[in-house]
Amino acid sequence: MTWRMKAADAPSWTVALALALAAALGFAPAAEAASRIKDLANVEGVRENQLIGYGLVVGLAGTGDTINNSPFTKQSITSMLERLGVNIRGQNLNLKNVAAVMVTANLPAFSTQGTRIDVTVSALGDAKNLQGGTLLVTPLLGADGNVYAVAQGSLAISGFQAQGEAASITRGVPTVGRIANGAIIEREIDFALNRLAQLRLALRNADFTTSKRIAAAINDFLGSATAEPLDPSTVQVTVPKEYANNVVALLVEIEQLQIEPDLPAKIIIDERSGVVVMGRDVRVSMVAVAQGNLTVTIAETRQVSQPAPFSRGRTVVTPRTGIGVREEGNKLAVVQEGVSLQQLVDGLNALGIGPRDLISILQAVKAAGAIQADVEVM
Repeated sequence: MTWRMKAADAPSWTVALALALAAALGFAPAAEAASRIKDLANVEGVRENQLIGYGLVVGLAGTGDTINNSPFTKQSITSMLERLGVNIRGQNLNLKNVAAVMVTANLPAFSTQGTRIDVTVSALGDAKNLQGGTLLVTPLLGADGNVYAVAQGSLAISGFQAQGEAASITRGVPTVGRIANGAIIEREIDFALNRLAQLRLALRNADFTTSKRIAAAINDFLGSATAEPLDPSTVQVTVPKEYANNVVALLVEIEQLQIEPDLPAKIIIDERSGVVVMGRDVRVSMVAVAQGNLTVTIAETRQVSQPAPFSRGRTVVTPRTGIGVREEGNKLAVVQEGVSLQQLVDGLNALGIGPRDLISILQAVKAAGAIQADVEVM
């Protein structure tokens, strides 16, 4: 019996055979490390604005500010009560349930009047705990001095503090709290995004190659030269006629385009914590590395020296010092020229060194001019 393959089955059969051969030979499709433009750049003008305000927290269980040590708290209480028709000027105050606080928040882009945002409340004086407190009406100001939101509400504290006569325990930070949806937006920031004739994309990580790739991807999608890289961190996009007065639709399309960002060869070293981060494009020239530790041990002992019987000498204590030197080292290791990041890490790990020694080795290799990367020490 003769088996014949149908013409319709030929393409699928050919693809299946090719995939089987590729799997058998160890080949796999190359995975591209592509990212969306949305994750690489921000639209200039679309950002948050920081707000700040000064207020009072009341209802504390004796853990508020000490009035004598915090004159601004006393002045704030006096002014607040006078606005409410209570005159206490010249009176001695001994309140322990009130604390002066700073209130901070971020005003999201395109926030409308009447919407709510979260606020963070931090103690300003010597209050010990803000748990159980309530923030009174606090105007939140922008950098221009205008009021953009008003905050009020009960605080949620993540930390706590317990204290007795002989011991105390503190968990977290009890002098900082948060109020979810604790502020109401009273003023909007006008920004006519849809009427813009040009857009500027600000890259989060400035790079010439990445900005050029973003501009090329946008031009390929729109079919015209509308995007132009101005510098390593800015790409300018001219809004096409078909997207006039509809910039939001253009941004939705542009944000989903994927490109492969380029990264500089860089090594980040944090000597305080011993953290070393190396980029994928770090390369080294051929270099030989040896690492060793020199240990010096000094032991001090005291020996009693007594005179011979019936002699006229006296008993004295004489010091005795013992010094030992031990040198531990590994054999000289050769790092080949132009190795990849994985090979470099494997070669350094073969020496059996720790993060602290790795930092010293990387700095020494950089000083020898054998690392083709920028070494940044934090």
